[in-house]
Amino acid sequence: MDMNDPAAVGFKDQTIFAQAVWFAAEAHCNALRKGTDTPYLIHLMETAVIASGMTSDPVILAAAMLHDSVEDTQAQIEDIERAFGPEVAKIVAAMTEDKRSHLPPEETWLLRKREYIDHLRREAGEGAKIVALADKLSNIRAIAADCRKIGEEVWLRFNQKDKAMHEWYYRSALDALREFREQDAWKELSSLIDTVFGHA
Repeated sequence: MDMNDPAAVGFKDQTIFAQAVWFAAEAHCNALRKGTDTPYLIHLMETAVIASGMTSDPVILAAAMLHDSVEDTQAQIEDIERAFGPEVAKIVAAMTEDKRSHLPPEETWLLRKREYIDHLRREAGEGAKIVALADKLSNIRAIAADCRKIGEEVWLRFNQKDKAMHEWYYRSALDALREFREQDAWKELSSLIDTVFGHA
C-alpha cells in the first residue's frame, strides 16, 4: 500500500474506528440495555452512525463507539489514551460521569447530570458535543420505542424514576447543544423529546 496515496492514508486513518469497534465489543461483551435483552453494543453502534451524519472524522467516530467504556466497564481513561490517542481520550473523558461509586446512584443522579450539562455548556469541544448529541438521540429513540410498548413503566428501569427529572435533563441537553439546531439529529432529538414528554 502506497502511504503517499491520499486514499491509502485515509484508509489508515479509518482503522482507528475499526479498532474502537473491537475494543467496545470486548469491553461491553456481556452488557445489555437497561430493562431489555438488547446488546449494549447496539447503542454504541447507533451512536456512531448518528455521529457519522455530522462528521466523517474517525477520531470523533471512534470516541462515539468508546464513549461509555470508562463509565460502564473496567477500562480506564489511560487505556483509551494509550490505545487511541489523546484526542479520543479527551472526548471519552468529557462523556464520562463521576459516578461517586461509594454512594447510591439514585442519590447522585441530579448532581451528575448537572455536572454533565454544565460541561457541555462551558467546556466541551465540538467532537464531544457531536458524540453527546448522538448519544442522547440514540437513548431517546429507545425510550420512545419502549414507551409505546410498556408506557410509563419505562421509567422504573432507571436509577432516577421521576419522569419530570428526565425531561429536565433531556431539554437541558438539547439547549446546551443548540449550535447543532440545523442538524437533522438535533431536530429529531427535539421532536422525540416532545413525543415522550409532551410539548413544553
